[in-house]
Amino acid sequence: MDPDMALSLGRQTLMLTLLIALPLLGVGLVVGVLVSLLQAVTQIQEMTLTFVPKIVAMVAASVLLMPWIMTKLMEFAQEMFGPMPVP
Repeated sequence: MDPDMALSLGRQTLMLTLLIALPLLGVGLVVGVLVSLLQAVTQIQEMTLTFVPKIVAMVAASVLLMPWIMTKLMEFAQEMFGPMPVP
């Protein structure tokens, strides 16, 4: 494996990681902002209130996005372990 191929592989891996993590982090961000707005409006300053809705929303998003995530990971694995050039 030459350095260019290794760099390309690392770049593809990081891009796939970002692509998979982005929807889950986005859900966590949206739920966090909504809970913060609710806390500001109702003046409830309970610190643990922010964690439970975020965890529930991110687990639900993970379950809903699991087929898409697995498809992306399987495509990447097939590309990685598919026919390799012989030096």
